[in-house]
Amino acid sequence: MFKALLLQQGEDGLASPAITEIDEGQLPEGDVTVAVEYSTVNYKDGLCLSPKGGGLVRNYPHVAGIDFAGTVEASEDSRYAPGDKVVLTGWRVGEVHWGGYAQKARVKADWLVPLPEGLTTRQAMAVGTAGLTAMLAVMALEDHGLVPGKGPVLVTGAAGGVGSVATAILAQLGHEVAAVTGRPEQADYLRDLGATEIVARDELTEVTRKPLESERWAGCVDAVAGAMLGRVLKQMNYGASVAAIGLAGGAAIEGALITPFILRGVNLLGIDSVMQPYDNRLRAWARIARDLPMDKLEAMVEPATLADLPRLGADILKGQVKGRVVVDVNA
Repeated sequence: MFKALLLQQGEDGLASPAITEIDEGQLPEGDVTVAVEYSTVNYKDGLCLSPKGGGLVRNYPHVAGIDFAGTVEASEDSRYAPGDKVVLTGWRVGEVHWGGYAQKARVKADWLVPLPEGLTTRQAMAVGTAGLTAMLAVMALEDHGLVPGKGPVLVTGAAGGVGSVATAILAQLGHEVAAVTGRPEQADYLRDLGATEIVARDELTEVTRKPLESERWAGCVDAVAGAMLGRVLKQMNYGASVAAIGLAGGAAIEGALITPFILRGVNLLGIDSVMQPYDNRLRAWARIARDLPMDKLEAMVEPATLADLPRLGADILKGQVKGRVVVDVNA
């Protein structure tokens, strides 16, 4: 038996979470059984924990948690042996497949990666999907020509999970970082992560019909979309790129025109972390271990337990979670 935060559907069709003892035989099919040590909280987790499952959960009872890190207990795959440390992000685990809000998980071996050398399982979950997405965004910008010294790199939603990690990585790599936030009280936190400029969210949310604005940004990691992305595209330097990783401001790019793409050669790069090929996930995790300053990572962390998850799930949907939550599932 092991402990899990189990979501069960009531007669009214709404799901509610409760910490429950589960038998290992109830775990879904998979090649590898993992003793989970840590998980985290992402926006998708907040959706999965909501009464209607956010449109992501297909069947109940369900164990949410789209990320986890821990130790292999049993494996039918030659790539992993008992005692190996592993990390899982993506592959719709925690959505359609039971996830990391439990002391044990069983998954396909293809969904795992070895824990990078130099990282603990706790640090891996301080990174999680949010940090992996941030690193993938930075790598995509680099692949399209971003180098330090070309000008400030904009990070929208900078106080959130992806934005916090992106800010720290970009600063560590020697970039000027302009951090956008709607929470003025987070300015000192963002400066501590390495931001050299704080941009008020209101400066970028007004929809305009101007085809272009003055060039300001050498690159951008955008977690917001909506009207903000529409404005940012018009302010990119010639040939610069925007890595789009979220849609907190809506799926539409309000006020957007084709002009930045054809007159300035701006690139809009979509970043997916869910179905990333194994080799690229290994590459990104290796870069995280090398380029993310661990002292900055620790400054982002809010510790939590399974009992805290219903509250944190609701908070992240309201934009009230700062940095990275690390959930000790055994506490």
